Amino acid sequence: MSNKTDSNLYTILFAIGMVLVVGALLAFTASSLRPMIDANKKIEKQQNILYAMGVNENDETSVTFISTDKVEGEFGKYIKKQLVIEGDKVSEDAKAYLIDVKKQQALAKEGKTRKLPLFVGEKEGKAFYIAPIRGKGLWDAIWGYIAMDKNMVVQGVFFDHKGETPGLGANIKQRFFMDDFTGEDLMSNGQFKGIAVSKSNADPKNEDKTDNEVDAIAGATITGDGVSAMIKSELKLYVPYFKTLK
Repeated sequence: MSNKTDSNLYTILFAIGMVLVVGALLAFTASSLRPMIDANKKIEKQQNILYAMGVNENDETSVTFISTDKVEGEFGKYIKKQLVIEGDKVSEDAKAYLIDVKKQQALAKEGKTRKLPLFVGEKEGKAFYIAPIRGKGLWDAIWGYIAMDKNMVVQGVFFDHKGETPGLGANIKQRFFMDDFTGEDLMSNGQFKGIAVSKSNADPKNEDKTDNEVDAIAGATITGDGVSAMIKSELKLYVPYFKTLK
């Protein structure tokens, strides 16, 4: 008499059962971890925003964020307003940092009005306007936070990536690259120009802050072009708001 467990029907039913059990376990795990994942995303965004406006624990060369146990308090201390710009409308929203820039970009491609989050910070009596931006590098997404003054002069940045090449494009999140942006003017003769990551920049020490350029990273041309395009396309959307600050 043949063993029932050798039949094709048993194999199929067993496989279906295992799929259902594993699927249920994964769903339960994902649901259980969701609050922790959301909390970590919130902390990371707050750290990035603060980093861009110079609230961090850097030494001379490191990239060191405000520690997780202090970030919420520091965020509340330094970020005075969270704004949402939607067309001609500007409103305050205490959860603006949760706006998904990628989803908003997709809405814009569909012809819909996208929401632009903007964080207004204050440090040592000086106002900072921090905008999140997102673009495309060589392999995958790149993104950043740009802190500006009311004249759209950069006060600090933070860049990150999903999958750029280590030692090359991945260096957009290193101090030697990010620090060059501080003091660069996004405007030129009253018009928005952005900042180009340029291989032909004749200013290796980055002393000219009015040339709308910073030095490129050797061997990372496409990633650098992505940073340039991201800055130009994303920050240009904020120009109408900054004109209201004049």
